[in-house]
Amino acid sequence: MKIKNLIIFGTRPEAIKMAPLVKKFLENEKFDTKVCVTGQHREMLDQVLSFFEIIPDFDLSLMKPNQNLYNLTGEVIVGLKPILESFNPDYVFVHGDTTTTMAASLAGFYSGAKVCHVEAGLRTNNLLSPFPEEMNRQVAGRLASYHFAPTIKSKENLLKENVIEKNIIVTGNTVIDALIDSSNRVKDLDNEAVQKLKNKLDFNNRIILVTGHRRENHGQGFINICNALKEIAKNNPNVEIVYPVHLNPNVLKPVNELLGRVKNIHLIKPLSYPSFVWLMNQSYLIITDSGGVQEEAPSLGKPVLVMRDTTERPEAVEAGTVILVGTDTDRIIKEAQELIVNSEKYKSMSSLHNPYGDGKACERIIEFILNLY
Repeated sequence: MKIKNLIIFGTRPEAIKMAPLVKKFLENEKFDTKVCVTGQHREMLDQVLSFFEIIPDFDLSLMKPNQNLYNLTGEVIVGLKPILESFNPDYVFVHGDTTTTMAASLAGFYSGAKVCHVEAGLRTNNLLSPFPEEMNRQVAGRLASYHFAPTIKSKENLLKENVIEKNIIVTGNTVIDALIDSSNRVKDLDNEAVQKLKNKLDFNNRIILVTGHRRENHGQGFINICNALKEIAKNNPNVEIVYPVHLNPNVLKPVNELLGRVKNIHLIKPLSYPSFVWLMNQSYLIITDSGGVQEEAPSLGKPVLVMRDTTERPEAVEAGTVILVGTDTDRIIKEAQELIVNSEKYKSMSSLHNPYGDGKACERIIEFILNLY
């Protein structure tokens, strides 16, 4: 009799990080694996599914205009009930720290399935930073039976919370599995978005890639970030800043108002995952508030400035592959300028070891589940 897995995710980052695990499970005849997407993100999620050639078995399609955390949480739980009852999985796999993750963990727990938390144990221990992600992952951690931690530090966080050690396995991060596969596939990528970038940018110049979307940076945080980027662009005419702007109005408005007329800053629409990996490969430096980019960029040899005051990924800070700069305008300018002019510091950061894995996280997860039998 096959082991029944239900893998649930709803956002683009979750889809990227779960895609290699879905593929590995589907290849293994010992498992009956089905995929459920909530559609917490829609267009960006569908792009990732298409790139990795994953067809969901269930799609809750929950994304709505003016969506809020209250209705999203409730609709995920209610939407999953009939799926869990009909498929009756042995294991429910969730990822990371989204609202989908938290709500699906609770629904899986209610169903009697064993909840498996991929990318478990990340902590800032500040429920408001990041909000609501820190709460989401802590709730998932309390409900999970098995914890797939990306690093030793993540495992230590779980042990401090009295999680039983035999139920934790350090796997590395599945995003590295996805990136290794994807970076090879996109080297010769030639889609419409890439063509536009090739026409717009002078790749003889240094490219700085920027991403920003975090809820805690809305308001003054994004104003500070934009002021820093404007100054970096002004001080370095041979640098081109590329900013795929998140569609949230709290991001779009300040970014377009403050940066829309700066000559060497290019505000573009959000990129598909393959186009984004291609652009990361072309970039000199990345400035971001994204958790996934903190993990991916070091594998491509790209230094990262993280626009957050706290991070649940301290391993990269300790390894020296990223620098925390928060939303302090002066700090962002100072650290970016240093990496632009100081070639020794740049070489040092870009050649450091990535602490997040070797691309075999999915194999370790599957081996762990099989060893339970």
